[in-house]
Amino acid sequence: MANRILVVEDNDLNRKLFCDVLKANGYEVVPVADGLNVLATAKKFAPHLVIMDIQLPNVSGIDLIAQLKADAAMADVPVLAVTAYAGKGDEERIRDAGAADYLAKPVSIGPFMAAVRALLPG
Repeated sequence: MANRILVVEDNDLNRKLFCDVLKANGYEVVPVADGLNVLATAKKFAPHLVIMDIQLPNVSGIDLIAQLKADAAMADVPVLAVTAYAGKGDEERIRDAGAADYLAKPVSIGPFMAAVRALLPG
């Protein structure tokens, strides 16, 4: 059974790229463009990993990470934060919210897949 990955990314090109690369590597992927749908989708899909854009319309990715971590069913699911918003102190805030790892955009495929593999079970 393939590991399931929830991809939260509002940029169409980034979302498609992440999903295509993950599917090509054998993962089951569900994309989410709107942060407002993340919790409901995550509960239905039960992902093994969440890839979270930090700058989303309507809601902050940092807030979403905190909400996922506060939910008993989702608390143990690792979150890989991906963001172009990489100022001083941002990585610390993102990790404090509960992200297991952090990548700054633009993301290269090699480091992206290495981070994904490092966070998945088995």
